Amino acid sequence: MVKLTPELINQSMQYINPCRERELDLRGYKIPQIENLGATLDQFDTIDLSDNDLRKLDGMPYLPRLKCLLLNNNRILRIGDGLHEAVPNLTSIILTGNNLQELGDLEPLAYLQHLDTICLLINPVSTKQYYREYMAWKFPNLRLLDFRKIKQKDRQAAHDFFRTKQGKDIAKEIAKKTKLNAAAVAAESNSSGTRMANPEDLQRIREAIKRASSLLEVERLSHVLQSGQLPENFFTDLQNGVTQNGSEGGGGIEVMEH
Repeated sequence: MVKLTPELINQSMQYINPCRERELDLRGYKIPQIENLGATLDQFDTIDLSDNDLRKLDGMPYLPRLKCLLLNNNRILRIGDGLHEAVPNLTSIILTGNNLQELGDLEPLAYLQHLDTICLLINPVSTKQYYREYMAWKFPNLRLLDFRKIKQKDRQAAHDFFRTKQGKDIAKEIAKKTKLNAAAVAAESNSSGTRMANPEDLQRIREAIKRASSLLEVERLSHVLQSGQLPENFFTDLQNGVTQNGSEGGGGIEVMEH
C-alpha cells in the first residue's frame, strides 16, 4: 500500500484527456484512503483513483473545479455524507467494481445537484430489486446509469411506481436503512476525533497560514489544509495558538467551533 501524499500527487501523471479536461492519474498505487488532495490546488477536472484499495469515499477537500471521479476497482462500501460540500460541481462518478451493498448507501450522492452520470456495475447494490427505478426516482438529473440512458418514460414510470403503496413502503425501508447507516458513520467519526473541513473551515485555515509566525505552524496548517480533515478541537487550539505537539504557536485566528 502507498500513502496518498502531496509528493505522490505532484509526481503522478497529469494530462489533457480526450474530453479536453485536465486529469490527474492516481491509478494502481493501492492507496488505502483519500487524503492530501488539497495539494492538487483544485487544478483538475478529473481525478482517476481506480485500482486502489479505498474502502470509503470520504476525505475529499473542497474542489469546486472537479467534474469527474473515476473509482473503478476499489473496495468502497461507504460514501461520506459531506461529499456534496467538497465537490459541489461533480457531474460524473464511476464506481464500477466496488462493494456498495444497499440502495440507502447511495444517499450521499443524491445531494450532488449536477450529477448526471453514475456507474455502479459489479456492485451488489446494482442487483437489488427496483434498482434502476429507484435511481431514476431519486436522482432527477441522472441521464446515464451504468452507461445506459435513462429515458423520460423510464423516469415517469419510476415516479409512478414510488407513488404506489408498494413503492412508498420500499422507499420507507430504504430510508430506515439510510438512517441506521448515518448513525453508524457519525459514531465512527466521533470516535476517530476528526471531521471533514467545509469551505469556510478551509478559508479560515488559509488566513491562519498568512498570520503564522513560525515555520512549524505553517507546516502543520498546510498539512491540515491538504488533508481536508480537522482534528478534534482544532479551531480551539488554533485560537489559543497551540500547535499539534502542545507548544505555543503564533497562528491564532478568531474562529468559532461548529
